[in-house]
Amino acid sequence: MSAYSTAFRALTSSRALRPDEAAQLLAGLRIETAEELVAAAEKELEHDSEFRRSPTDTEGEWRRKRRRYGAAMDAIGRLRSLAAAALRPNLPNQRNNRSTS
Repeated sequence: MSAYSTAFRALTSSRALRPDEAAQLLAGLRIETAEELVAAAEKELEHDSEFRRSPTDTEGEWRRKRRRYGAAMDAIGRLRSLAAAALRPNLPNQRNNRSTS
């Protein structure tokens, strides 16, 4: 049974949820949502022609395409690790910490 249908049943039943049940239910929803998001993003990247090399690409354009694809796959990897994390996910530090002033 999916986490969505479990949550729907829990919300529509006449019995109130205990805090540990509610936390487990929300964690299941978070994990399932993140897995669906990662799967959809990976599928979109596989079929996206934006990252494929075209015959007219220069070496610089091809490097930029590979770099953008790598950044997208890095974001997908982080989403996957957040989905697999326990209740408190480990968020990565911000890379660009330079002052904007």
